[in-house]
Amino acid sequence: MTSYCAPLSPPCSVTPAAPAGGKLVTGSAAYRRTGWALFCAGFATFAMLYGVQPLLPLFSAEFGSGAARASTVLSAGTLSMALMLIPASLLADRLGRKPLIVAALLVGALLTLAATLTQGFGALVWSRAAFGMVLAGLPAVAMAYLSEEVEASSLGKALGLYIAGNALGGMSGRYLAALLADIAGWRLALAVLGGLGLLAAALVWKQLPPSRHFQPARGSLAQLWHNGRRHFADAGLPWLFLSAFFLMGCFVSLYNYLGYRLLQAPFGLSQSQIGLVFLLYVVGIWSSAWAGTLADRLGRRNVLWLMIVVMAAGLLLTLPQQLWLVVGGVALFTFGFFGAHSVASSWVGRRALQARALASACYLTAYYAGSSVMGTLSGVLWESHRWPGVAACLSLLLLAALAIALHLRRLPPLPGA
Repeated sequence: MTSYCAPLSPPCSVTPAAPAGGKLVTGSAAYRRTGWALFCAGFATFAMLYGVQPLLPLFSAEFGSGAARASTVLSAGTLSMALMLIPASLLADRLGRKPLIVAALLVGALLTLAATLTQGFGALVWSRAAFGMVLAGLPAVAMAYLSEEVEASSLGKALGLYIAGNALGGMSGRYLAALLADIAGWRLALAVLGGLGLLAAALVWKQLPPSRHFQPARGSLAQLWHNGRRHFADAGLPWLFLSAFFLMGCFVSLYNYLGYRLLQAPFGLSQSQIGLVFLLYVVGIWSSAWAGTLADRLGRRNVLWLMIVVMAAGLLLTLPQQLWLVVGGVALFTFGFFGAHSVASSWVGRRALQARALASACYLTAYYAGSSVMGTLSGVLWESHRWPGVAACLSLLLLAALAIALHLRRLPPLPGA
C-alpha cells in the first residue's frame, strides 16, 4: 500500500493506489474505495433530490395546488441544478473534484433540513431551488472525476456503479419519504433525508481518494466558449445531450404522476403503499451496472437503442387498469431508463477527449432541464386527459430518443464506443 495526494494538496491519509503511473482499474483497492465513495454520494444526492416526488399529492392537499403546480417543488430543484451545472464545472476546474463534491453534499443536506421549517408553498419551492443550485456541484464533477481517474476499459462499470448509487438513492429516498409521511408528515420525511445527506458527506470526505490526474485550470469565458463550441461541433455529443433531455423528461414525468394515478380508483392505494412501487428502482440499480458492462463489451451504439425500446414496452404496459400490469410496466420502464442513462453518460466520457467536466455538465444540464420542463408540462396533460394523455406525451419523447440512438449508431465509431 502507498499513499498519494493531489498536487499542492494538504497531507492526506494512506489510500490504496492504482498501478504505478496508471489509472484506476477494476479489482484495485483504490478502485473499490472510489466506487464506494461515489456510490454513497450518488445515493444521498438522489435521495434528497427525489424524496419529494411521492410527496407531491400531499403538497397538493396542504397548499391547495394542482398536480402541475405541486410538481414545481421537484422541478425547481432540477431546473436550478441544470442552470448551475456549467458554472459548477468551472469552479471544479479551479478547486478540484473532491472538495466540491464534499461541499455540495454538506450544504445540500443543510438546505434539506431548512426546508422542514418553511410555512408557505412559495418558500418551499425557493428552498428546493437553492438546494438544486448547491447540488449542481456534484453530478458533473463526479462523472468528470471518474473519466479522469479510471482506465477507459473500466469506465463503463465505474459509471454504472455510480448511477446504481443514484438509483438506490432515488428508490430509498422516495420509499422512505412516503413511509415517513404516512406516519408523521412530509416535514419529518425531509428531516430524515437531510440527516442522510450529512452522513454521506462525512463518508465521502473520508473514503474518496484525492485526484491524481486532475490539473487545476483558471478557465476564462473565452475558453469556456471555445470548449463548448468544440463539444457542440462533435458529431455525437449534441445528440447525446438531446437524448438526455428526452429520456429524463420521460422518466420523471412517469413517476411524478404515477402517485396521483394510484391514489385514485380503481387502485386506491395509500401513500405508504405507493412508496412500495418506488422499490422497483432496484431493477435500475442492476440494469445500470449491467448495461455499462455490456456496453464496454459490445459497444454503446449497440446497446443504447435497445434500452429505449425496453422503456417503450414498459410504458405500454402501464395503460391497462390492472395493478399487476402497471407495476410490471413501471419495472420494465425503469430497467430500460437506467440502462440507457448508463450507456449515454459513459459515451459522453468517451467522446469528450478534453474539457470532460464541461461535457458532463452539458449532458446533465440537458438531463435535468428535461426533468424540469417535461416533468411539469406533462402535469398539464394529467389534469386534462389523465394517464392516457401522459402516456401519449411520453411516447413522443421516446420516439425522439430512439431516432437519436439510431442516428448515433451510424456514426464512425471511436474505440469502445
